[in-house]
Amino acid sequence: MPIIELKNASKIYKMGDSEVRALDKANLKINEGEFVAIFGPSGSGKSTLMHIVGCLDVPSQGSVFLEGKNISEFSESELATVRGKTIGFIFQTFNIFRTLTVLENVTLPMVFQNMPVAKRKKRAIELIEYVGLSHRIDHKPAELSGGEQQRVAVARSLATDPKIILGDEPTGNLDSKTGKKIMDGLKEINKEGKTIILVTHDASLASYADKIVYIKDGKIEKIEKNKRTK
Repeated sequence: MPIIELKNASKIYKMGDSEVRALDKANLKINEGEFVAIFGPSGSGKSTLMHIVGCLDVPSQGSVFLEGKNISEFSESELATVRGKTIGFIFQTFNIFRTLTVLENVTLPMVFQNMPVAKRKKRAIELIEYVGLSHRIDHKPAELSGGEQQRVAVARSLATDPKIILGDEPTGNLDSKTGKKIMDGLKEINKEGKTIILVTHDASLASYADKIVYIKDGKIEKIEKNKRTK
């Protein structure tokens, strides 16, 4: 059974008397443990598809299943619960809190999941060590490089041990060398069994994936197995 499945999923926005189909009858299966790239130019609908796949939004038409459950009819609070337990997010702009230390940023998702204090601190320290930032644990984002901030975001995305990691242009604000380190890290996380979904317009990033979903004008044009996986 796919971990995520879209069945004829559409997202339609009303603009006066006209309709804009940001996503048009998308059908997609993502299996547990896959590394999938959603690839397309700006305005192609990939961000809308990401929001649907990541349970940040529900389709106007069609259905979305997460681990066999139809989330298309979930309330916002139910979607928030699903996101918190199942999906970890890594965004291009890092989205870490400027007033919190590295330790506090990584701990935060576990606070929302009501994890005991001692357990969440122990896990946060382990994750910070995992991404190579033990020496920066008490530093705030302003004291970190862009690459270090993104590593904090990676650690935070793993905090609740989600089955799915969703990256939205996660190297967009990084130089190529640092970006490669982040992508190599995601590949290692994938090898450990996590499902990775990468949203990008960059072909070099898409090449890390096992499967590439091409989207244009809100439609999934084709889905290809990647023979040149890095």
